[in-house]
Amino acid sequence: MKAKEVRASFLEALVIKSTVKQQVYENTQIAFTILKKVLNGLEKEYQKTLKDKVAAEAMPYYKERGPFEVEFKVGSDLLIFSMHSNVFDFDDKHPIWKTPYIEEDPMRAYCGTINIYNFLADSFKYNRLNDLGYLVARIFVNKDKHFFVEGKRQDDQVVKDFAIDAISPGVVRQIVETAIQYSIEFDLLVPLYDQVKVATVDQMRQKISHSKMTTGKRLGFAFNSDDV
Repeated sequence: MKAKEVRASFLEALVIKSTVKQQVYENTQIAFTILKKVLNGLEKEYQKTLKDKVAAEAMPYYKERGPFEVEFKVGSDLLIFSMHSNVFDFDDKHPIWKTPYIEEDPMRAYCGTINIYNFLADSFKYNRLNDLGYLVARIFVNKDKHFFVEGKRQDDQVVKDFAIDAISPGVVRQIVETAIQYSIEFDLLVPLYDQVKVATVDQMRQKISHSKMTTGKRLGFAFNSDDV
């Protein structure tokens, strides 16, 4: 193949890949917009249901933190939904590559990502920078607006319906409420004694000012053993 043909082939591949990635990004933005509308609706629904039943500070609320991040607080839990601005591929061991859907068109494997993290609300309230959060789910969206989700209590067969599942308010609500329920039931545990028996002067000074000793729901334990 001549140099000009090689160059033309390379440029064509570059254009195709760039076009696909742009489409994935736009579809992920659409999915994130749907997610924000779902969360906004859940805030109103939950507040109406819980009115006069819980203290005002425990009331669920929804807040936008920027174009790529929103939060949803419920009780002592804060869920942060974060859309990554980049598009990703998967390593060659991921089960996605064994699906006929991807074998037919490998470009379908390019996905945008929306991550769902669970933090303690007090970690942000008291600016405890050393506190831990946990990834409870992540949503992948491709160029066809198809999706699959990985996470706690989400479908175990994460890629089995990738070829047919499309993003919609109904499925997004199901994903969100599964993440919320898991987070609420994922309780704060006392860390092992040996993990906290020694403290620095700085830790104690910070603790006196704002309870800033590191806190997490499963401090010292592997996340993959944390299912409730």
